Amino acid sequence: MEEIILEIQPREEIGKNKVKDLRGKGFIPAVIYAEGKKSLPIKVSHRQLWQLIHQHRLESMVINLKMQDAQKQKGRSCLIKEIQSDPVKGDIIHVDFNEISLTKVIKVNVPVVAKSEPLGVKQEGGSLEHILWEIEVECLPTDIPKDIEVDVSQLKIGDAVHIKDITFPSNIKVLNAPEAIVFSVTVPIKEEAAVPAVEGGEKQEPEVIKEKKETPAEGEEEDKKEK
Repeated sequence: MEEIILEIQPREEIGKNKVKDLRGKGFIPAVIYAEGKKSLPIKVSHRQLWQLIHQHRLESMVINLKMQDAQKQKGRSCLIKEIQSDPVKGDIIHVDFNEISLTKVIKVNVPVVAKSEPLGVKQEGGSLEHILWEIEVECLPTDIPKDIEVDVSQLKIGDAVHIKDITFPSNIKVLNAPEAIVFSVTVPIKEEAAVPAVEGGEKQEPEVIKEKKETPAEGEEEDKKEK
């Protein structure tokens, strides 16, 4: 397992205005949650976090959070629980971490990637459909794979790869249904050509048949006037 380290600092800035000032100084407010422990408010460098996000897929990777300037203090192994972003600007405004035990099995979603180009695409003009982008697995944090690579080179039009067709490492347990489709090769949808209008032909309007309105029987008209 690749070790990913992120430096953290204790956070005393609590409250909307103080947190806003904190972001202006280049930090992101965050919280570490742990089972049986009190949550810990922290702050992380906006620049360092963005660097890690661009280098790794952090949602399914263990991050070692180390307190800055605490050389002897052991880091805390965590998974990202939630990243909150500004709905307008898209900037990260808050992060929640979950502390985990490296010796306890956890559930995570691992991305799926296709290897090679299918025969059905190269030779038959088909289209590769990526249906299941993540696979849920259960394993130790140290055994989480970076991704699950699937060889799709032999797929022809009409072929599909199911969960049961993939060979997974023996140290992980797959939680998705075996029949779930991950990839398939389909015939590309062709646009129907517009039917040309007949030259000199006139557009015929559909005939509207109006129902003949019956004349009310004598005496009915008087009943309506009284109501």
